[in-house]
Amino acid sequence: MSDAANTPWGDDSFHVFDTTLRDGAQREGINLTVADKLTIARHLDDFGVGFIEGGWPGANPRDTEFFARARQEIDFRHARLVAFGATRRAGVRAADDPQVAALLESGAPVITLVAKSHDRHVELALRTTLEENLAMVADTVSYLREQGRRVFVDCEHFFDGYRANPDYAKRVVTTAHEAGADVVVLCDTNGGMLPAQVQAVVATVLADNGARLGIHAQDDTGCAVANTLAAVDAGATHVQCTANGYGERVGNANLFPVVAALELKYGRRVLPEGSLAEMTRISHAIAEVVNLTPATHQPYVGLSAFAHKAGLHASAIKVDPDLYQHIDPERVGNTMRMLVSDMAGRASVELKGKELGVDLGGDRELLGRVVERVKERELAGYTYEAADASFELLLRAEVEGRARRYYRCESWRAIVEDRPDGSHANEATVKVWAKGERIVATAEGNGPVHALDRALRVALERIYPQLAKLELVDYKVRILEGKHGTQSTTRVLISTTDGRGEWSTVGVAENVIAASWQALDDAYAYGLRRLGVEPQE
Repeated sequence: MSDAANTPWGDDSFHVFDTTLRDGAQREGINLTVADKLTIARHLDDFGVGFIEGGWPGANPRDTEFFARARQEIDFRHARLVAFGATRRAGVRAADDPQVAALLESGAPVITLVAKSHDRHVELALRTTLEENLAMVADTVSYLREQGRRVFVDCEHFFDGYRANPDYAKRVVTTAHEAGADVVVLCDTNGGMLPAQVQAVVATVLADNGARLGIHAQDDTGCAVANTLAAVDAGATHVQCTANGYGERVGNANLFPVVAALELKYGRRVLPEGSLAEMTRISHAIAEVVNLTPATHQPYVGLSAFAHKAGLHASAIKVDPDLYQHIDPERVGNTMRMLVSDMAGRASVELKGKELGVDLGGDRELLGRVVERVKERELAGYTYEAADASFELLLRAEVEGRARRYYRCESWRAIVEDRPDGSHANEATVKVWAKGERIVATAEGNGPVHALDRALRVALERIYPQLAKLELVDYKVRILEGKHGTQSTTRVLISTTDGRGEWSTVGVAENVIAASWQALDDAYAYGLRRLGVEPQE
C-alpha cells in the first residue's frame, strides 16, 4: 500500500476525511459486505479524498477482514486508510487494552480515536471520573504515537458538552493536542447545532489553544453541510463527511456539496486535478453499491440539480445558461436538462430539441405547434419531463410531418384468468401489419403487460431482430384524478434499455393495460430508431 501522504497535489494543510464505510454504513437500509466496502474505498480513492475511515477493527469480523484485505488488494493513490476505535478503558493501560491492540494490528497508518468530551457522558456512559477520562485520552494518543501511528481524536458530543461545561470540553481538546493528536475533531454528534453556533464555538476553541481543529456534523437540523462550512470559516482545516450524506438517523455532512463548495466557492484546492469532474459519476457509483437509488434532487450531482422546467427560466437560459445556474454543471460531471411540461414555452422546446439533437431552427410556427401539443397532452395526463423518449418521438413527428411507424396495430387484447387453485394465467394476442404482412401472435407472461410485451416481440422479432436487444427495466403506474365520477385516468411510465443507454416512455388511458400499450409502442419505436433501423411497413 503506497504512502499517499506525499501526493503532489496536497500539502496536508487541509483534510477531506471520508467516513462512509464507518459512520455512513450506520444508515438504516445499508448493510455493506466486505466486497462492498472495498469497492467504495476504491471509488473514494479515485475521487481523491485524503482519508478513508474503514471501520472499527476488532469490533466486528467484517471490519477486521476489510483492513486485512485492503492492505493486500488496494494500492491507494490518494487516500490514507484510517482505523476507528475508542480510547483505552478506564483503569487499564493503553498498551494492555485489546481494543487498542486491534487498532495497531489493522495496519492502518492513521487512527481516529473517539473520546468523551461531555462531562455527563463521562460520568454516566463511561462511569468514570472526569480526570480519568483525560488520562485515557492522553495515554491512548501518546501510546499510538509511540507506535508510529498518526492520530486524530473525535471529541464526541463536543458542542453539547461545550454548552454544559465549556471548560471541561476544552480541556479534552487540549489534552488530546498535547499528547500528540494531529487533529482534534469537534463533533456535533446529535446534529442539533446551527451554523452561527458552530462558527462561534470553533473560533473560541481555536483561539484558546493551539490544536488543529476538524469538524464532524450530523444532519438532524438539515444544516450539516452549512455547519461544516461554518467551521471552515472559523478556522477548521479538517472536514469529516460521507458520500451522499449517508449516516445514522438523517445522515451526515454530504461529501459532495462540501467538496464542491470548497473548490468552487472558496477557491480551495482539496482534490487532485480533474477529480471534481468525476463527482457525479462517483456519487452514483457509490449509490449503486449500497443499493440505494441516487437522490435526484441532491445538490451538484442529482439528476435534477441542473434541470429547468419553467418557461421563464428557459427563455433566460437560451440567452445565457449562467442566468439560472450557479455553476457550469460540467465542472462536477453533471449536465443541464430542459424539462418539457405544461409550463413549457418556445424557448424550453427549442433548447430541449437542441439537447436531443433536433435543430428547430427558430421556426416559431413549428415551435408553437409543439408547445400547444405538449400542453394539450399534459392536460390529458401525459408527463414529458419524465419521458424524454416519448417527447422526442412527438417532436420528430412534428418536424418530419409524420410519425415513423415500424408496424400498424390492428388490435390487441390481454386476458387474465383466475384459476380454482388461486393461480393466474396471463395471455395476450396482438394483430399487427408489418412489411405488408398481417401477423397474429399470442404469448403468456407473468402479468398482462408482460404478456403483451412478449406477444409483440413474437410478432415482430422476425422482421426486426434488433428488438432482442431491448429490455424493459422499470415500470411505474400512477392513478390520476378521476374526471367522470368514479372513473380515473391511468399513467404508465416504462424504462427500457438496449444495453448502451436507457430511455423512458409514457402512456395515458382509462385503464392500465391501454396506457401500458402506448408506453410499450413508444419504447419500441424509440429503441428501433435509436438503433438506426428503418421502418418496414
